[in-house]
Amino acid sequence: MSVQTIPATAEPAVYEDNIQASSIAGHPAALTTLFLTEMWERFSYYGMRALLVLYMVAPASEGGLTFDTGKAARIYGLYTGAVYFTNIFGGALADRLLGARLAVLLGGIIIAAGHFSMALQALPAFYAGMVLIVIGTGLLKPNISVMVGKLYKEDDPRRDSGFSIFYMGINLGAMFAPLICGYIGQRISWHLGFAMAGVGMTLGLIQYVAHRGRLAHVGGRPARDTVQAAHAPRQPLTSEDKRRLLVVCLLCFFSILFWMSFEQAGTSFNLFAERHTRTEFFGFNFPSSWFQSVNSVFILTLAPLFSILWLRMGRRQPSSPAKFSFGLLFVGVGMFVISAASLFIGSGKVSPLWLIALYFIHTIGELCLSPVGLSTVTKLSPARLVGSMMGVWFLAAALGNYLAGTMAGFYQDDAGVLFKLFMGLGVTALIGAALLFVLLPFVRKLK
Repeated sequence: MSVQTIPATAEPAVYEDNIQASSIAGHPAALTTLFLTEMWERFSYYGMRALLVLYMVAPASEGGLTFDTGKAARIYGLYTGAVYFTNIFGGALADRLLGARLAVLLGGIIIAAGHFSMALQALPAFYAGMVLIVIGTGLLKPNISVMVGKLYKEDDPRRDSGFSIFYMGINLGAMFAPLICGYIGQRISWHLGFAMAGVGMTLGLIQYVAHRGRLAHVGGRPARDTVQAAHAPRQPLTSEDKRRLLVVCLLCFFSILFWMSFEQAGTSFNLFAERHTRTEFFGFNFPSSWFQSVNSVFILTLAPLFSILWLRMGRRQPSSPAKFSFGLLFVGVGMFVISAASLFIGSGKVSPLWLIALYFIHTIGELCLSPVGLSTVTKLSPARLVGSMMGVWFLAAALGNYLAGTMAGFYQDDAGVLFKLFMGLGVTALIGAALLFVLLPFVRKLK
């Protein structure tokens, strides 16, 4: 079914109902509930992600699956790609039948079941758990972002700031997840680590249900006439709608290049940390999975600054496509840093500062692209297609994640191979940044 035939929720944006109910820095109260729900969902996701590849390549004597690196990376890429691919169906299902609010609830329940399934010491349960997480994330992920978008007018100057705050919730969960799940998984039991991820999602569900009153006017089921309209001829898209959708699709394409490099974090960067990076700090030896928290620490530090920056710049801030170009630039520079680090692995394990520098640079790129992308999709998409186009945004992330896993399949513990792998990804990102920068005048006309 084409996106033009997928009906969206008829419910209008609800900023008027929330304008007096402030929570975070003058934002609607409902933002707090969505912030906490997404925080715990991301805790579960990143807790499992920190362990996934390490568990698959670990020897049987350590409780692992003894997969070779290439197989583990391909499974990881297929899994993370599928996690985002199902978002397009989850968005369409919410637009057509469930509504975003119910889709988020059902998705969270299925995600929790998936993590608890992975806690069982059986290979079929491991694969079944991943399938459940894929399905649940497809329901939850696009629709919770749509609900955030409905809190603001299209031209509300708080909009990008609100999405940046929402993005902080993502990274708050992502920061603590490797510290807790990673430590338990690597030092005590892989399966107990997966179970802790399920506990996190369960806490998110409890909070979501407990504060459902704040969401009474956000993400309800489509109105009856909207459902009936699903079987009626669609009004054609206006020329302005088509131009805006073209901009969204163009940005989605460039986001693929970004995620292909950025999402090496769960595979090649994770393996580089485990095998080639010193994991000792003032005599304390920490699990290599803790490096997965560094990006989130920087997000939590820098996201408020970016939020304030966009607010103060107001209408003078760079356009969304320009921010995307900066995002690609920084992710490319970060790949050059890890390329340089790979040249020294022949002399022993390298300083953790290499990975810390990499994640710092990638974080700046991420803040230029990811929260801005979420905001842009909800702002430019026609009202009846916003859920489906959010699904397209995550479909681009799916392709980027899948390609990230495919590229990580070439990982070898060889300085020359790693240098070529990381350098190739960096050059690709910089070419994308340059191309998008050249296209900026064209994109401005389309908007």
